[in-house]
Amino acid sequence: MPETEQARALDTEKIPPKLIGAIVAVGSLAFIGILTETVMTVLFPSLMREFHVDTATVQWITTIYLLSVAATMPISSFLKRRFPLKGIFLAAVVLAIIGSLIMIVARVFPLLIVARIIQGIGSGIATPLMVNIILEQSPRSKIGRLMGVGSLVITVAPAIGPTVGGAVTTVLPWRAIFVIVIPLVVIAAFIGVKCIEQKVPTEPAFLDPIQLGSIVLALAGLVLALNQGGVAISAAVSGQQVTGSAAIAIVSLIIGLGSLMLFALSSKKTFSPLLRLGILRDPVVLLHVIAYLVLPLVAIGYGYVITNVSQLALGVSAFVAGSLVLPGALIGAVCAPVGGWLYDRFGAVKPILIPIGIAILGPVLMLVFSMHLTAGMLCGFYFIFGFFYAVGAANIMTSGLSGVPHEFRPDGNAIFNTCLQFGGAAGTALFSTILAVAQAGAGEEGTAQFAHATAIGGAWTFATMTVICVIGWSCLSAAFHIRATRR
Repeated sequence: MPETEQARALDTEKIPPKLIGAIVAVGSLAFIGILTETVMTVLFPSLMREFHVDTATVQWITTIYLLSVAATMPISSFLKRRFPLKGIFLAAVVLAIIGSLIMIVARVFPLLIVARIIQGIGSGIATPLMVNIILEQSPRSKIGRLMGVGSLVITVAPAIGPTVGGAVTTVLPWRAIFVIVIPLVVIAAFIGVKCIEQKVPTEPAFLDPIQLGSIVLALAGLVLALNQGGVAISAAVSGQQVTGSAAIAIVSLIIGLGSLMLFALSSKKTFSPLLRLGILRDPVVLLHVIAYLVLPLVAIGYGYVITNVSQLALGVSAFVAGSLVLPGALIGAVCAPVGGWLYDRFGAVKPILIPIGIAILGPVLMLVFSMHLTAGMLCGFYFIFGFFYAVGAANIMTSGLSGVPHEFRPDGNAIFNTCLQFGGAAGTALFSTILAVAQAGAGEEGTAQFAHATAIGGAWTFATMTVICVIGWSCLSAAFHIRATRR
């Protein structure tokens, strides 16, 4: 068949309606998890007052959720091989409902943390399940577009989350959001049961407890080291005792790095590894993974930074703070499928490098105007980042997995999604630490001195974001150069 006729035939491939329903159902669970995460982010000042905790402590509401998601995702390849897709989906549904019920009744801060762990595990099951369904069941010529649809399902949540959080605190108690969430999860469950199909039979698979424990300890240790290191630095700046937090940071770092090495070594020796890490020997895949790890530090951390800087430095209300990220996040979410279409049409290089390169202007402009920012400027600069980042980033995993053999793609999916969530958890911890360091010794919240200190912390944060974005873009550029050289 001539090449043009073959391309035309591929372009007319039909997407089964049940596949769309399965993507929407499974993606809705991830949507709800991210929605509640971003809702809680804009509510940090209110939660700090209600539960009498500081900035470094309250951010664990988000960090522990993202960490739980990251710790769960490495087992997604095992779950897909061992259990039916519908069974995995229903387990995620049950966890989402239990976590929401605990959030509704919780009256102490540690119980909120427990609820977020449960919800994070549910989302950690649902997100890679959606991607696995797309990669396994999509027509070959439509993978980019359907990955874009998957990104749309997930990225709409950050778009509306802060606004929902601000609106809820204006008219209702913040717990009302979790009352609303439960019926949405039930609806998603009905759609999933009807639409999810088992295309590939399950197979015997062994879950190595040593590997599972080591990867969980590695992720938890590294994030805790970053968090407690920030607490120690903040305490040192303000002249307080640092021995305890510094010791925890050092021990956590040793445990995290040691566990990561144990996981890598055990993966080489076991017959049925939790993750088949051999795909990372390909530098093209490895560079894509690094980019997918570092860029979410900025993308997920942005919601925390903008909502808190606008409230604590500019003095706007929670509702206004949440609304600032709405235009950029919403347009980015809607345009994610456009990025997938561009990938299907033009390949990976230009649809990834050009948008992400332009997106870097967002944090650069925030850095340049950091001490003179207004709410409108924050909104506009984030719009630039949110739009172009969504168009380019939606294709990074698709490009990275394009050269991976089909049988190893569930492992690649798990690796990419683990890096995504770990990057988000680390980003929130990193940026909250930078703000806490800047605020140390600056007096009480609401004073001019505290607002000025928060603005300085914002400037430091935007500079860090710029460096991270450049690193991510450079990794992708290097990966495409290697790929072009091979061809």
